[in-house]
Formats: sequence, structure tokens, C-alpha cells
Amino acid sequence: MTGFVALALGLVLVVEGLALALAPSRAEDLLAQFVRMPHERRRQPGLAAVAIGVSPIWLARRLGA
Repeated sequence: MTGFVALALGLVLVVEGLALALAPSRAEDLLAQFVRMPHERRRQPGLAAVAIGVSPIWLARRLGA
């Protein structure tokens, strides 16, 4: 289980790092837009990310990872 958590965290860091490394100015633009959003509107992408993220986790666990 600990290995699974470490793998998941590592994958998140790789994806986030690539996004910032490949398009830093776009990341700044997106963050500026995010700050201007009302709190309730910010919650929606977070909940969507959680819902989308559960699927590959469930699939990986189902396949024996």
C-alpha cells in the first residue's frame, strides 16, 4: 500500500512539473484567472478533478496494482 501511495504521488509531481516546465507563462495566466473566480466556482474544478482521478485509481486497484 505504501508503494502505491508513493507511486501515485510521484506521478502527480511528474505531471504537475511537466505542465509548469513546458508552459510557465500559460500557468501564470491560468492561476490569475483562478484567483478571480468566486469560491464556489473554484470548487467545481476541484470536485471534477477528484471525480476524474478516482477512475484510474479504481481501475489500477481492480487490475491488481
